[in-house]
Amino acid sequence: MDIAYSVKRSPRRAKVTITIERDRRVVVYAPNHASDETVARIVDAKRHWIYEKTRHSQKYTGRTHPPGKEFVNGESALYLGRSYRIEIVNKGIESIQFDQRFLVPASRVHHKKGAMREWYIARAQERVLPRVAKRARELGVSFGKARIVDSRYRWGSCTVRDNINLNWRLIKAPIFVIDYVIAHELAHLLEPNHTPRFWNIVKAQVPAMDRARDWLREHGQLLEEEV
Repeated sequence: MDIAYSVKRSPRRAKVTITIERDRRVVVYAPNHASDETVARIVDAKRHWIYEKTRHSQKYTGRTHPPGKEFVNGESALYLGRSYRIEIVNKGIESIQFDQRFLVPASRVHHKKGAMREWYIARAQERVLPRVAKRARELGVSFGKARIVDSRYRWGSCTVRDNINLNWRLIKAPIFVIDYVIAHELAHLLEPNHTPRFWNIVKAQVPAMDRARDWLREHGQLLEEEV
């Protein structure tokens, strides 16, 4: 069976690595000097591993984009792993407020797709980014920049320039899940591949690693809902 994959090259990358995205796409990251034949040979050598990963019964279930919820009084939205009630406010506020519930201006209700998005992104920048610096100090590594990004199929990534990118939707997840994703990406600064050493590094930083992975497998699709 032929394996379909895309190749992303960079002069800063030293070796070929393979990533399986959550939508089952196979992406190969390679240095500029690696020939197509070399990449193909490495992919072929990893054929069994790729086959197992793309058919994982939990992590890669069929994912149609969830329809989301109705943006009405009494509905709820996630924040740091908990659901909070939405209350539509007709006057008195111009932006979303949070006080153990979401107070949403009525003027925002018609913008369902973006109604909560800006608030979530702002909270992710405020709550998540400082944790990257904290975790990096604990791990003893240096990174370039940490950014909150909009990514449909990745919770996080570590770039060839040692930048850490984190999906803004993570702000909906519990802190231990956020810490797991951060530690996962920072661990790539020490070990680029998902080797036993890599997982040992992550688990040493986040003892709840297995619980966090299970949470994402079970609830990850909820983070992608519009509300």
